[in-house]
Amino acid sequence: MTDRERELEGALAAHRTLEAHLARITDDDVVRPSLLPGWSVGHVLTHIARNADALANLLRAAARSEVGSMYPGGLEQRTADIDAGAVRGVTALVADVRASSSRLEAAFATTTDDAWQREGTGPMGAVAIDEVPFRRWRETEVHHADLGLAYTWRDWPDEYVRRELQRLTMLWSSRRAMGLTGFPAEAMAVDDHHRVAWLLGRAGIEGLEPAGLMG
Repeated sequence: MTDRERELEGALAAHRTLEAHLARITDDDVVRPSLLPGWSVGHVLTHIARNADALANLLRAAARSEVGSMYPGGLEQRTADIDAGAVRGVTALVADVRASSSRLEAAFATTTDDAWQREGTGPMGAVAIDEVPFRRWRETEVHHADLGLAYTWRDWPDEYVRRELQRLTMLWSSRRAMGLTGFPAEAMAVDDHHRVAWLLGRAGIEGLEPAGLMG
């Protein structure tokens, strides 16, 4: 199995785990504050759904040998869509997450070897189509925990944490001066799940400032 195939498998498993959890939430849950400042649970669920559609945009464009955009209307449209969707009830929110995940999975299934080698564009620049499965895996795992309900970063699958730590370690090193690329001792004293959560800005480590990698 290739790395991409494993990451596809991880993304689809994350969809199923999220959907199983969402089957148990209520209208009261979706109006609660999430762990993301200024966002309710409804905001986070809408963001998860619109991210699926954004990544499917890239895959469908790559299939046409085009350079697609995750958010054709730009970040303003992305924000407006999330704000508008956040106020829906639990039934509509859960249905949106399920339907958008299904659309993305259909796009995954029809992406050809040639299309996987192409690029699209995202808010921060070029996006390698081959990276889309991992991006979706990350998006689903991290924002599932951001809901602030039963699922936390402690529940992230070990394989996701291992792959994420590899990527974040390279990013950390790239932003440090030569010879100062290792993690602080405090970060090395915690387990991999905790270290990844710190690097993603989802957990603190005593004695350390935020990692500052994301955002």
